[in-house]
Amino acid sequence: AETTTPPAAPPPAEPAKAPARKGARTPLESQLRELSDDEIRQRILAQKTAAAAAAAKPADKTVPAKTRGTRKAKSAADADEIRDLLAKFEESKVRAKAETATPTTPAPVAATRGRMHRTRRERGEPAAARAVTVEFRDGNKPAGPIYLSEAVTVRELAEKLNVLVKDLMAYLISKKVFVTANQALPQELAEMVCEELGVEAMVVSFEEEIDLQEEGEETVGKPEPRPPVVTVMGHVDHGKTSLLDAIRSTRVAEGEAGGITQHIGASRAMHNGKPVVFIDTPGHEAFTQMRARGAKVTDLVILVVAADDGVMPQTVEAINHARAAKVPLVVAINKIDKPNANTDRVKRELAEQSVLIEGWGGEVPSVEVSALKKQGIDDLLEVVLLVAEMGDFKATKEGMARGTVLEARKERGRGVVATVIVQQGTLKQGDCFFAGATYGRVRAMVDTARKPIRQAIPSDAVEIMGFEDIPEAGDTFQVVESEARAREVAGHRQAKQREEQLAAGRKVTLEGLMDKIKTDEVRTLNVVLKADTQGSVEVLRDTLAKLSTAEVGVSVLHASVGAITDNDILLASASQAVVIGFNVRPERSAKDLADRERVDLRLYSVIYHLVDELQKAIAGMLKPTFREEELGRAEVRKVFHVSKIGTIAGCMVVDGSILRSARARLVRDHVVVWEGNLASLRRVKDDVSEVKQGYECGICLERYQDIKEGDFIEAFRSVEVAREA
Repeated sequence: AETTTPPAAPPPAEPAKAPARKGARTPLESQLRELSDDEIRQRILAQKTAAAAAAAKPADKTVPAKTRGTRKAKSAADADEIRDLLAKFEESKVRAKAETATPTTPAPVAATRGRMHRTRRERGEPAAARAVTVEFRDGNKPAGPIYLSEAVTVRELAEKLNVLVKDLMAYLISKKVFVTANQALPQELAEMVCEELGVEAMVVSFEEEIDLQEEGEETVGKPEPRPPVVTVMGHVDHGKTSLLDAIRSTRVAEGEAGGITQHIGASRAMHNGKPVVFIDTPGHEAFTQMRARGAKVTDLVILVVAADDGVMPQTVEAINHARAAKVPLVVAINKIDKPNANTDRVKRELAEQSVLIEGWGGEVPSVEVSALKKQGIDDLLEVVLLVAEMGDFKATKEGMARGTVLEARKERGRGVVATVIVQQGTLKQGDCFFAGATYGRVRAMVDTARKPIRQAIPSDAVEIMGFEDIPEAGDTFQVVESEARAREVAGHRQAKQREEQLAAGRKVTLEGLMDKIKTDEVRTLNVVLKADTQGSVEVLRDTLAKLSTAEVGVSVLHASVGAITDNDILLASASQAVVIGFNVRPERSAKDLADRERVDLRLYSVIYHLVDELQKAIAGMLKPTFREEELGRAEVRKVFHVSKIGTIAGCMVVDGSILRSARARLVRDHVVVWEGNLASLRRVKDDVSEVKQGYECGICLERYQDIKEGDFIEAFRSVEVAREA
């Protein structure tokens, strides 16, 4: 057998050239040293020459038999591999030095590591934001202002800004806003993006967007004269309803077709062949709400003032409403047939409110009428037409119709019915529309005379059937090209309303919760409200909210249009609420359920009666106040100390009477030193319930013994007094 000779020990390294590293574990590592640049270049050239020679003539890779499997040959191969790796590493360093413009000394690198590490970011330190820029397509920046709709999506905004959708989405993501291409953006965010890109933008409503589209397509026709829309306002019992009745009687006397109907809240009168539209609004509150929503329905206001009563608070309120709406005013001085009528007084009081009548240095026309005797009705209509002619009220008949919802209600067999006055365009049967947060299709229309019609022109008041839900009074009624578009607009506004309702919800904090638990100072009267029309619901809701006080709040849990149903009774029973019906009746099953559940069900037809009874109910819920009632006064003239009983005050009742059940206070030198109950009251040796003035008695105070001669004992009681709201 062939014996293997052990490998010879490697020669010691030259100390001058390559000193051994500290902590070397193998002889191979002690031979390693850092090569100079010249040596690296020579080795690279030698490797290239050897590679070229090997390519020309294949090298003999046969390993001699005597070297196979020896540890020396393996160690030599490992050393060659390590040298090659070191040579490549040194070559990369030389190249890096050559490419660097300014030669700098490289940072020392540990021999045991061959890669560089990034500097670790400290916790809490913000990461460096990558700047994202948005470039306009073809370098064309939008000139002039761009108009954005309420529900502008990322795709629509990119089209209006003339940028790519992906670039805009990347820009929004850099702002930490994660949205999809078809997702609607908040108005504030869309305006901020446009401002940062240097583009002037303006957010418009859906109705204004339709107007801009029609103007761009030049589909709007020439404006044509239209009938004026008139609202009659004034103080209570000054004759507003009587004046409308007088106008109706005049029309009937003249033999014209149709009549004024108060059911849909609008009417149409003719005078000298010219129509006049009258709007019957449900009180000043509804008119204020419509004005607050920006509903420019009324063209002029007829202010009715009674000649025998003069200017009253609601008259001043009506004047302020007309000024805020910026509509012309016509004064109708009513009840001139009464013996105590004084028109000069009315004009003088109107002048005090800055309403100057013609002839009194002003330009406001006035007409003296008598609705009861039908005097001056023609003159009033003539003045209204003259003011309308001066106002030059016009509207276009072409294009998609737009109007305003005056009233809405739910009827059995007809569904949701709304009264709409058309302001521009032509409304046709079958048109798709949206109104506020609801939409629908015009399935049927009737005019003020309850006759079916197929189309309506500006200033026409019509009843429309086909709403998906009940709109609010004052909502803008807008016709669109398709039902999908109407559904999209209504869905966006419904989502926005839900967000606002959630945001406006009462937030409960721990501090507020503990305060409410500790001091239950606020009481609530819960109300379930049902009315005949949507306008009445809004007016009653606001009226009930105004009845709330600092100690008692009125909470309307549910308010809707229609009859009182079982669900309303169950809601009131669960929440301990009162059910109020205004001009509606409960269903038979609902009335029986209210009797079984003992739910308070109140029905009203006059709003004043409703308000009065609720005020009384609120006054009953107020915490009562207690008033102190003085009963009598006794002077301590002798003090007796009795064992097992205590101190007894021998007194003389000098004023009123002393009651055994009354509370008492001990007064010494006009200072109250004790207050509490009487332990006993005796006359001679008998216990008595009362000692009147002029009699002596013995009084023992409860848990108090420090009684002195000359003190006074005052008897009193607290009387509960109900408060007024």
